[in-house]
Amino acid sequence: MTHLSCLPAAKAAVVAVAATLCFAPAKAATSEWAVNEGGRMRLVVLPADSGGKRAAALQIEPSAGWITYWREPGDAGIPPAISLAPESGYTLSEVAFPVPKRIDNGDMRDIGYDEAVTLPLTLSRSPGSAPADELKASVFIGLCKNICIPFQAEFQLSLELSDAALAEEAALVASAREALPEHPSPDFSVRQHALNADATSLSVTLTLPEGVAKEEPEIIITGPSGRVFLDQSERQLSGRELTVAVPIKGLPRHYDIHGKSWGILVKAGGRAMETTLAFD
Repeated sequence: MTHLSCLPAAKAAVVAVAATLCFAPAKAATSEWAVNEGGRMRLVVLPADSGGKRAAALQIEPSAGWITYWREPGDAGIPPAISLAPESGYTLSEVAFPVPKRIDNGDMRDIGYDEAVTLPLTLSRSPGSAPADELKASVFIGLCKNICIPFQAEFQLSLELSDAALAEEAALVASAREALPEHPSPDFSVRQHALNADATSLSVTLTLPEGVAKEEPEIIITGPSGRVFLDQSERQLSGRELTVAVPIKGLPRHYDIHGKSWGILVKAGGRAMETTLAFD
């Protein structure tokens, strides 16, 4: 796959205007597909639970040879952005991301998906608002091949649903949840982490699943302002404990790590674990 970096902001704005702006009418709890040359997407919403929350999902299917992006896209790209109309009476309280791939192309390193992916969503009732009978949502994603094409769609879904979700829709949302990274556990977790005094190297010690070789784990560190750190200058394995040194570059000037939280995703042994790195 040939891949160029995303267009500068001015050009991206032009392409965004030229890109397909799709208005997807409601069809039960699932919208019609919104389509452009790089792929298609649609929105699925399930009935509210006893607390008024609704499980939902954004399905994205890139066309062959195209990719779409994780919440931190890597060296270039456009992360998904979803907003709900205030009059719908709901707020978007969660957007979750299945385990992404690191996609290398020359010097460019993207983080995302080169096949269909479904993002689990949670919709919560807006404080002081009565839920409407219709949900309006605006979705903006990036689809990239030779260039990145911003893809925006406006969805409208009827919320006058039956008490029972259609089996296919419920299964789709459940399957998307199962594709999320696991939480830390005794056999797969971060034991300790520390940023050195001049903020140029991050040391992370991991407990890995049984039988994982030193070079196997793929580690993605997410820092401030969309910064992603993918390289490790050192790896030392002792039993099931792996210690890595992650070079840190490009932090904001006078950046103060104290009180901040970064993210880490580790893929190893056919599993993926995601958690936060809190700095005191």
